[in-house]
Amino acid sequence: MTESQQDVSTSLIQQIKIACQALDDKKAENIKVLYLGKKSSIADYFVVASGTSAPHLRALGSALDKALSDMKVDCTMDTASNEVAWTVVDAYDCIYHIFTPETREFYGLESLWKDAEVFTPDELVED
Repeated sequence: MTESQQDVSTSLIQQIKIACQALDDKKAENIKVLYLGKKSSIADYFVVASGTSAPHLRALGSALDKALSDMKVDCTMDTASNEVAWTVVDAYDCIYHIFTPETREFYGLESLWKDAEVFTPDELVED
């Protein structure tokens, strides 16, 4: 790994840790980090978390968007509808998925990406 690749990787891990802390501060539940690496051309990481209701998901999305903006990370946020059951914040190298528990179970991203390495935010180690 070149020094510049290592710097990017380290900054991405730091971004994910700060973003996960923002989610945790707003009481997100069951936060998991999926390392996709070469398994996907979509992103290197997915972060999956749960919120308890549509207003909670909106608050989590806003907190995440603010944390990423504070780090000067370009991102886009999308919600499926006004009755939010899934919020996506796309930060390009990492995509953050925030679900209600029922929607998370229905879509099963952790099962869909069963070949991914799964971590809690505390288990992330910088390169």
